[in-house]
Amino acid sequence: MAVMLALALLVVGGVALVNALSSDSEGGPPETAATAGTAGTPGSADPAPTRSSRSRSAASTPLVIRVIGAPTKVVVTVPETGEVLQQGVLNTGEERQYDKAPLQVVAADGGAVEVLIYGREQPRATAGERKNWFVPSRG
Repeated sequence: MAVMLALALLVVGGVALVNALSSDSEGGPPETAATAGTAGTPGSADPAPTRSSRSRSAASTPLVIRVIGAPTKVVVTVPETGEVLQQGVLNTGEERQYDKAPLQVVAADGGAVEVLIYGREQPRATAGERKNWFVPSRG
């Protein structure tokens, strides 16, 4: 029963992420392009996404996202609650780190991002192709 509930939550979360990406209109709200770590701006108080620290063990960090190609829209959600941790465009060279799991990740251009899940680089999509990743809980 619990497995079916977890699977249902994953499906609902995935559908919500796809809908969020595909229903985004141009000229969306300005906060969708906000970046973490920008002091004094609305939404900057959320401690979940942080700049990655090179001294920190990547293997213990559930999720690190780096934009290595063109700027692309990225959505990161907590599947169990539907909480949105990131929804907006990440620019070339931008990096985000998330210290909790499970997480659902969708990139509009999966070829433009490098995704590390517990320190392991994940396969990228072809440039311009949407890509989904799931970050499981450890333990």
